[in-house]
Amino acid sequence: MTSLNRIVLNRESRRLLRGLDLAAMDAAEISGHWAEGMAFRSYRQFRYPEWDICAAPFAQDGKPLKFDMILANQVWEHLDRPYAATRNVLRMLRRGGYFWIAVPFVIPFHGAPVDCSRWSARGLRNLLIEGGFPPDHIQSWQWGNRAAALRNMEPDWPPENDPATDDLTDDPGFPILSWALARKL
Repeated sequence: MTSLNRIVLNRESRRLLRGLDLAAMDAAEISGHWAEGMAFRSYRQFRYPEWDICAAPFAQDGKPLKFDMILANQVWEHLDRPYAATRNVLRMLRRGGYFWIAVPFVIPFHGAPVDCSRWSARGLRNLLIEGGFPPDHIQSWQWGNRAAALRNMEPDWPPENDPATDDLTDDPGFPILSWALARKL
């Protein structure tokens, strides 16, 4: 089953990304495999903290790695230096490249290995601007509601989606998570 927290995120983000020419893109995903199986020209995974995006842009054999798309799903909240990491992502993108990022907002503390930050859609947009992305080339969203927030307080976390009872209506005043797509010029 899928976590209640990710139903809308997954649906809307996959629709957004499928609107891009993925077949022409070399993609990298930081700490996860959310985008594995999408129709990218090439796809690589980099596990944090083995590959520390806070320290420097990724390189191999002394050469900086470049990508058309970098994805980070539910990892930025675990970074000690998310602003430095965002600047490093920008340096790893080719001109016209995209950074898709998703982060939690109202969920329990979850140290893996640490838990440091939370962002609303506006906060995520500000993070991306501070990281060097042009404001006119950032789109950000958030989703959540009070019922989903209450489900996040259950002992078995994260809550699995129950289509029969879970309300996916968005309450802009109660976001559970945020996501954004930023483009480098």
